[in-house]
Amino acid sequence: MMRSKKATIVTFAERCKNILASNWQGCLNTIQADAKGSKESIYTSKVKYIIKKGKPYIWVPEKDLHNVNTIIDERGSFAVTSPFPGSLANILKSMEKLPARVALIGDVIRLSDTKVQSATEILRETIFSEQKAISEWSYSVSSILSSSNHGCKFRNENLQELLDGGAEYVVYKLDIRSCMFVDRNGGHHEVDLEEIAASKADKFSPFSANLLHGINQSEVRRRALMLFCLVYLDAKAKDAYMVSIDRKGFDVLAKVPRRAVDGGFVQYHWEEFRFAFKEEAFDIETACRLLVEMEEKALKNISSFSGLE
Repeated sequence: MMRSKKATIVTFAERCKNILASNWQGCLNTIQADAKGSKESIYTSKVKYIIKKGKPYIWVPEKDLHNVNTIIDERGSFAVTSPFPGSLANILKSMEKLPARVALIGDVIRLSDTKVQSATEILRETIFSEQKAISEWSYSVSSILSSSNHGCKFRNENLQELLDGGAEYVVYKLDIRSCMFVDRNGGHHEVDLEEIAASKADKFSPFSANLLHGINQSEVRRRALMLFCLVYLDAKAKDAYMVSIDRKGFDVLAKVPRRAVDGGFVQYHWEEFRFAFKEEAFDIETACRLLVEMEEKALKNISSFSGLE
C-alpha cells in the first residue's frame, strides 16, 4: 500500500536537524572589524562544530579574525551543507546546483573557561558515542560502508582532530535568531525556531556521508539504484548516485534520457528521484536492511518479467 507523499518526506525542520547532525564543519560569517570599529564587510572561514540541545558549539582557531570581530559585534551567521562526498560535488556542479544547506543567523557568544570545559567534555562524549556505534555495526552495515574508507573519514575522526591537533581554539555558541533551509534548486524556506526545537535528527545522520559514499563508490550498489529507477519509476537510467538519505527514504540523481525530438539522437540528463522506505528507518541497521530488501524485490521483479524466475 502506497503512503502519501507527505508521509514519505521529512519536514524542513527535520532536514535542517539532519544536515547539522551529519556534518562537522561549516562556514562562519562575522562582520569584519578594525581599530576604528565595525565595518560592513563580511569575514568568512570554515570552522568545526558540534550540536548540543539544538545549538551549534563552534571551535574557532585562536588566530582567526572571528575572535576580533565578535568583540566588536557579536552578530553572525553560520552555513552548513549536506554531505556531498566523492563524485557528488562534480555532478551537482555540472547541473549548476549546490548541496542542500542550512543557514543560521544569530549572536556568536564566546564561552567562559568553565563552559569551554563543559563543551569539550560534550565533544569527547560525542566522539566516543559515534566510535561505539561504529564498533557495534553488523556485517551487513559494515559491508555497505566499507567502500567509504577511502576518501571519506568518519565524522568522529574529523572531530577528534580538535582534541589531538595541538592547535589552540576559542569556543563559541551560536544563539540562533533565524533558520533557513536552502534546497538543491536554490529555493529558500524559512523554518520556525519552535519547529526546529521540537524536531530531532535521524539517529544515523552522523554516518550519512559515509553511507552515501559507500553506496556511490560501489558499482554493484549504483547498478541497484539504476534498477530502482527502472522497476519502481519506469525510468531507464544509465548511471545513478544516491544524493541524500533519511529515515523515510532517499534521493537519487539518475542519468536518464530526454525524449528525442524529430527522430534526433537521445540525449541524457541528470534528474532527481525520491524513493520511500516501506517503513521508517530509525537506525542505520534498519536503513541498510531496507535498502537490501528493495534490491532483492527489484531483482525479483526483473526476473519475473524476463521469465527467468
